[in-house]
Amino acid sequence: MNELDAVSMGRDFFYHAVLLTLPALVVSLVVGLVVSIFQAVTNIQEQTLSFAPRILALAGLFVVTMPWLLQMSIYFTVQMFSRAAQIGH
Repeated sequence: MNELDAVSMGRDFFYHAVLLTLPALVVSLVVGLVVSIFQAVTNIQEQTLSFAPRILALAGLFVVTMPWLLQMSIYFTVQMFSRAAQIGH
């Protein structure tokens, strides 16, 4: 394995890591922003009010996107194993 292969594998790893975590980050950010605006408007400063909706939104997101997340994870794993097999020969 040369440096180009290692850099390519590292790039693929970070690409897939960002791709898999991006939906959860975006949903958490949007829900947190909406709850923060709601708290500012109503002057309610309860900590659980900002935490509980995020957890529920992320749970719903994971239920909806789980097949895609698993498909992408399996694709990445198979790709890495095939690269490892090519390097081993």
